[in-house]
Amino acid sequence: MKAITTKQRILNAPITRILFGLLVCFIAFILAQQLTGKLLDLTTLDKNYRNLIKGIISSAAVIGAYSYFYKKYEKREITEFSKKGIAKYIIIGTLIGIVLQCLTILVITLSGGFEIVSINPISNMIIPFTVAFSVAIFEEILIRGIIFRILEEKLGSYISLLITAIIFGALHLANPNSTLQSGLCVGIEAGFLMGAAYIYARNLWFPIAIHFSWNFMQSGIFGAITSGNEKTSSLLTTKISGSDLITGGEFGPEGTVQAIVFCLLAAFILIQLSKKKIVNPYWKEGNN
Repeated sequence: MKAITTKQRILNAPITRILFGLLVCFIAFILAQQLTGKLLDLTTLDKNYRNLIKGIISSAAVIGAYSYFYKKYEKREITEFSKKGIAKYIIIGTLIGIVLQCLTILVITLSGGFEIVSINPISNMIIPFTVAFSVAIFEEILIRGIIFRILEEKLGSYISLLITAIIFGALHLANPNSTLQSGLCVGIEAGFLMGAAYIYARNLWFPIAIHFSWNFMQSGIFGAITSGNEKTSSLLTTKISGSDLITGGEFGPEGTVQAIVFCLLAAFILIQLSKKKIVNPYWKEGNN
């Protein structure tokens, strides 16, 4: 048997594969954003449509970079972006995100804290649509496609789920108007839900679709603050008021107690449906 060299051990180490993957995807995203932006600035297209095109190209560049890099590095087929079942996972994932966000807003409405001020042109949804799908693709590739997937190989599904949920919540602490409560909310609801979605489908289309529709409904349809960022244009101009526990305050509806409850319930259901897909940590596998 051929001995494994120190160099091979380092290159095959989980932390190395994670760091290289993150670097490749960040570079691909930044380059695509910069180059596409400069080219589109030469056109007469409306700014919103330029941003839409830039978002599509940048997202495609990250998917392409991820797929090419790990296909060569790990010498395998990239099943995370398999075309098999893609329509099913995108449709179901989108519906899950829509339902969860609507339930979250429903609780605010029942508490008397949601008021529709006006209904705006459909074109108002272009910006939040662009942001929602770009963020969903980029974050799911980084957190679920790279960090969770590689950690899961050694630590198993449950420990990796916990670690990536903590990372996801911690990253959102850097957002405007974030608090420890909002970071915990995002980590618990989104971290566990998106991880569970990946375990269930074993592809990234499913968590991307859930992530996208959750964010888009929140900002593009209901006109709510998303992750503490400034409001964008939206289909509905709304006024949200009431207790921060129910409304999320300046962070938005995803920082609410009901969002945690609904998303955790969805995550629990997905995990229960994924029992045969759960990966054990390496020390348990060794005992089988």
